[in-house]
Amino acid sequence: MTLPTLYSFRRCPYAMRARLGLYFAQTQVNLREIVLKHKPEAMLLASPKGTVPVLILESDAVIDESLDIMCWALSQNDPADLLLRHASQQQEAAKALIEHNDQVFKSWLDKYKYADRFPEQSQEYYRQQGELFIQQLESLLSKHPQLMGQQPCIADYAIYPFIRQFAHVDKAWFEQSTYKHVQHWLAQHLQSDAFVAI
Repeated sequence: MTLPTLYSFRRCPYAMRARLGLYFAQTQVNLREIVLKHKPEAMLLASPKGTVPVLILESDAVIDESLDIMCWALSQNDPADLLLRHASQQQEAAKALIEHNDQVFKSWLDKYKYADRFPEQSQEYYRQQGELFIQQLESLLSKHPQLMGQQPCIADYAIYPFIRQFAHVDKAWFEQSTYKHVQHWLAQHLQSDAFVAI
C-alpha cells in the first residue's frame, strides 16, 4: 500500500501544525523533510507556490494548506474529537481564533522576528502588536486549561507552534512577561509526547 507523501520543514509552524493533525489522526505518511534552498521538483510540480506543508494523497490529490491537512486527517479519524463536532459554538470560536492567528497575528510575528527587514517601526512596537493576540489567549486560558475548555482541540494545535515562535524571538522577555497562563499552556504542549513525536 502506498502512503500519502508529506513535504515538510522541521521548524516551520505551518508544517508543525500539519504534522500534529496527522499525528492525532494516526495517519501514516512518507515524510519528506525539505531543504528550503533546494526544494524538490516533485513538490514544486504538485504545488507550484513552493511552500510547506504539501500533502500528496494516494489518489495524487494535493492538499497544500496546513489547516486543510489537519482537517482532512481528522475528518478520517478524530478519536479525541479535536474538531469539536458536538459543540458547534466552540467550533465557530475555534475557527475564528485560528483565523485571527493566521490573518493578523502571523503578520506581526514575522515583523517582530525579522524586525531588521521592517525598519518602519521598532521591534518593540511589533511585539506589542503581537501581544494583543497573546492577551486574548491569556484571557481564555485564565478560564480553562486549554483554549476552548478542559481538553485541547484543533485551535490549540493549530496555534501553539506560532506562539512557540513568538516566545523564542526573545525568550528572556517572554519568560518574565505577565502571560503566565500562556507560558504554562505552551510549556505543557512543548513537553508533550505529541510534540516530541512530530
